[in-house]
Amino acid sequence: MKVFCGRANPTTGSVEWLEEDEHYDYHQEIARSSYADMLHDKDRVFKPMADAAVKIVEKNGFSDKIKIINKHSTEVTMGPDGDMPCRANILITELFDTELIGEGALPSYEHAHRHLVQENCEAVPHRATVYAQLVESRRMWSWNKLFPIPVHTSCGEQVIVPPLELERCPGAPSVYDIQLNQVSSADFTVLSDVLPMFSVDFSKQVSSSAACHSRQFEPVASGRAQVVLSWWDIEMDPEGNIKCSMAPFWAHSDPEELQWRDHWMQCVYFLPQEEPVVQGSSIYLVAHHDDYCVWYSLQRTSPEKDRRVYPARPVCDCQAHLLWNRPRFGEINDQDRTDQYIQALRTVLKPDSVCLCVSDGSLLSLLAHHLGAEQVFTVESSAASYRLMKKIFKANHLEDKINIIEKRPELLTSADLEGKKISLLLGEPFFTTSLLPWHNLYFWYVRTAVDQHLGPGAVVMPQTASLHAVVVEFRDLWRIRSPCGDCEGFDVHIMDDMIKRALDFRESKEAEPHPLWEYPCRCLSEPQQILTFDFRQPVPPHLIHAEGSIELRRPGRSHGAVLWMEYHLTPDNTVNTGLLKSVEDKGDCCWNPHCKQAVYFFTMADPRAPLGGPQTVSYTVDFHPHTGDITMDFSLSDTLDDGQ
Repeated sequence: MKVFCGRANPTTGSVEWLEEDEHYDYHQEIARSSYADMLHDKDRVFKPMADAAVKIVEKNGFSDKIKIINKHSTEVTMGPDGDMPCRANILITELFDTELIGEGALPSYEHAHRHLVQENCEAVPHRATVYAQLVESRRMWSWNKLFPIPVHTSCGEQVIVPPLELERCPGAPSVYDIQLNQVSSADFTVLSDVLPMFSVDFSKQVSSSAACHSRQFEPVASGRAQVVLSWWDIEMDPEGNIKCSMAPFWAHSDPEELQWRDHWMQCVYFLPQEEPVVQGSSIYLVAHHDDYCVWYSLQRTSPEKDRRVYPARPVCDCQAHLLWNRPRFGEINDQDRTDQYIQALRTVLKPDSVCLCVSDGSLLSLLAHHLGAEQVFTVESSAASYRLMKKIFKANHLEDKINIIEKRPELLTSADLEGKKISLLLGEPFFTTSLLPWHNLYFWYVRTAVDQHLGPGAVVMPQTASLHAVVVEFRDLWRIRSPCGDCEGFDVHIMDDMIKRALDFRESKEAEPHPLWEYPCRCLSEPQQILTFDFRQPVPPHLIHAEGSIELRRPGRSHGAVLWMEYHLTPDNTVNTGLLKSVEDKGDCCWNPHCKQAVYFFTMADPRAPLGGPQTVSYTVDFHPHTGDITMDFSLSDTLDDGQ
């Protein structure tokens, strides 16, 4: 049976209805679930998906000993006619996320102890401990606050300042989970030792009620307390002999045996406000949690003594943290990137320029104004971005100088533009709905829609864009697509086959977004330009097609192709969302840390197989103007002769 699925197209901005198989969502979930990564984690307790578990149990000869109950644990019934005949004496679970409790571990354990297990039961894992470390980090703080932005103009330096409301905002309530091992030690200053904040004994009754846990400590250095780095470990047995730790390398008991994981990483928490701390001057770090979230605060006196009301879970009240995610904050705060736009604007702006800015929550309109545009219009399609930009304009005394229009740009009328023709159309481009690099081609569709409002000789910036690709060998990311085969003596080929079938579905074959600065890889080829898009002209009616081959110049295992966009603001100024530096001899990659790149994994073949074989990668890439989709196919080919 086929079903109709509504899909918001991030490239064209339209809503489309597509005919899909009835199991479409199911296959998507499996194809992109990274279950394989969990099985490759040799330290981890793993419960397979329920619909594959029965077959795996049967294939391994345990059908008479293991019963699969396809229910949430809170729905399990007890008794002669229930799912379980009696309470269990061992509780084995895996309910954790990077934050430990974010997937509902506390209420699930609470329910299990009350209804499913015997008193004094044993639990595997037995205990978990959450650790924290206080740091100062301009880079990480830039993921949470808007910094003042200097703009050098002919009239002197202007500074774009954040609204006071944004400065005082405690930020987004969600944790920022990242591969902390990929953050350079030069990017933060340690202000405290690693502090054990709280533990949970899973063999005893667990409470999901809100609680706080404080630790007194003396800062090891003076500085500005801004960020709390956090992780956890679990002890599988009561004696703590078998441990599984999420600690980053500098806090790990055995850095040489560090296990790579993508399902459990490390947490970055932002304090509500930065606070000065003095080396040796005692202070309290407080971990707060409810049933699903953790957050931190600093206090000068003992929380137990002053008995003041503890800070509530942080909630954004400035709109910025709702509109901009953490990488977007970092992108806006990147002064080098801002200077690129300033340099490009200087070459295209004229004293009589009438500018229209089209990007979500962008500061381009402020740059255009400060650099001398006669009039600036900016379009915000969401109420949240409209309110945020109004606050930013007001904080910079520009509310009467920049015209902000709350409307989808395709719906602009001449009256919205006060009857004027646009001489400069600007975009970063950036849109909050974009998931893959080329989704920001929505700017091209906007440019096409507003063509009637462009004056003779109007300039579009960026002028063009290009799609690039490089073939890579991942150090670890290959694990999320690698077949498991055997896990601790259990045959799980059934799960491998199910994932492989799921990958045969249309959308599951496409590239998927990953922030590759967190995932080291080597370039096996030189970067290659695949497609170009000319924003100076409307979107063409015909297919844009490219095919060719990429020669592999370095030995290695070809795990996939990485794709990204480059935006050519002017002939001499390009903003690169992907590979930032020329590939060196070893092929080590340096990726734009503010953007996600697209990864097209080649196959589920064992990436640990011996080197050799494929020497070229053939590709076919098509841009479909009617849908805005980019479809692609990459295939490995062997150019070695039989005699070589």
